[in-house]
Amino acid sequence: MAGAAELSGQVALVTGGGRGIGRGIALELAGAGARVAVAARTAAEVDATAADAGGLSVECDVSDRASVESAVARVEAEVGPIDLLVCNAGISLWEDAAWTVEPEEWWRVFEVNVLGVYLCCRVVVPKMIERRRGRIVNVASGAAYLPGTTTTAYSASKAAVHRFSETLARQLEPHGIPVFSISPGLVRTAMTEERFADEAPWTPPELAPRLVRALASGRLDALAGRYLHAEHDDVEDVAARADEIVAQDLNAIRLRR
Repeated sequence: MAGAAELSGQVALVTGGGRGIGRGIALELAGAGARVAVAARTAAEVDATAADAGGLSVECDVSDRASVESAVARVEAEVGPIDLLVCNAGISLWEDAAWTVEPEEWWRVFEVNVLGVYLCCRVVVPKMIERRRGRIVNVASGAAYLPGTTTTAYSASKAAVHRFSETLARQLEPHGIPVFSISPGLVRTAMTEERFADEAPWTPPELAPRLVRALASGRLDALAGRYLHAEHDDVEDVAARADEIVAQDLNAIRLRR
């Protein structure tokens, strides 16, 4: 098992890190030795997570270009160059019929979930290219591909996050900067518990943070651009099968005929 100092020397920025999955990721990375900056719109929540992680608290609206640029500049000035960007910030809209939702509310999901990922990557990537190091983890969702999803805004936005991540990984391959999209599974959070029953197949909350930690370590760099599920993809298994996964184009969202 990797030691507590596995990520010693790395600087990580986790968006949406004030609570839920993002908080778990921030604490896991800090426990592995990384210096962590936690960003979100709610100051009290990011302050608490940053304090527990021994890191930096940054207020940031990922859908706002100026806010993202300011947040990244502060992290790099106060903590150091960003080695790991974890785009976790996201919102959902529970809808019964897409045509009854106000367009501004529907589009707001894309502004946070998709534009937010793009803006964060847009600011961080040139700096990573210049240093020729860095990794990006974008939090997608099984809603991107699973049948039976009921919210058009959230499902479509997470499909966009995965496709963006896969394409960005291809663009960054010559620069040696891996990009991943992951599903944390169905984790009980403030966003999900209002929609799913107690008997839902909840995913243990520690699995997504462990996966992000493994990705930060570089053990899965050969799987850049692949879709990894925190509960269904065992880290050691996919690491051992990396050549097979790439050769057979597995762990990807594809049309098969």
